[in-house]
Amino acid sequence: MNKVFPDAKEAVKDIHDGAVLALGGFGLCGIPENCILSIREKGVKNLICISNNAGVDDFGIGLLLQTRQVKKMISSYVGENKLFESLVLSGELEIELTPQGTLAEKLRAGGAGIPAFFTPTGVGTVIADGKEVREFDGKKYILEKALKADFSIVKAWRGDPMGNLIYRKTARNFNPMIATCGKITIAEVEELLPVGSLDPDKVHTPGIYVQRIFQGRNYEKRIERRTVLKEVKHATNT
Repeated sequence: MNKVFPDAKEAVKDIHDGAVLALGGFGLCGIPENCILSIREKGVKNLICISNNAGVDDFGIGLLLQTRQVKKMISSYVGENKLFESLVLSGELEIELTPQGTLAEKLRAGGAGIPAFFTPTGVGTVIADGKEVREFDGKKYILEKALKADFSIVKAWRGDPMGNLIYRKTARNFNPMIATCGKITIAEVEELLPVGSLDPDKVHTPGIYVQRIFQGRNYEKRIERRTVLKEVKHATNT
């Protein structure tokens, strides 16, 4: 099976209207920039997107919100996107907010074949509305269902033609969990290296989870806020 695709356009060509997409990234770190741009150009509609956040107004998943291609977001944090806020308030976009740790575990469970799990997070809040509550050892827990996707789309630092992936530092974030929960996993990498080049002990996502891989290009690698330490003048004794 040849997993290597020439570019993002070819890798996402069969994503269809109404597809469930799980997209890696945290904020603007480690997001599949090339795939998102190609999905936007493809013009598919009514997408259900699972991602920690919805990018910003002009970058990341925010680009798909601009073109009204997303029907529903399943996310944790969405505070950096004004368009997202206006779409939710106007009723144009559905939102399912999930605590961040719960979202990570729902994705991991989906990839591990675990249909649901109990967690104490959200007990006594609106998060628990309509969910089963059980008590274990005197403490209440709510039942959360796992998440699965039609397509998982991740961004890695390095990969090989077998689909083995290595993420770099904090850009790893949600990518490993998301890589496991899709029927088809698409990985874009900064460096596509020959088979045997990756140290097996450093591989984060084994190739068995990945069906398509390509080398991306022109990564912006934006950051949300740049904080610079102001110069401090120290007094000297004369």
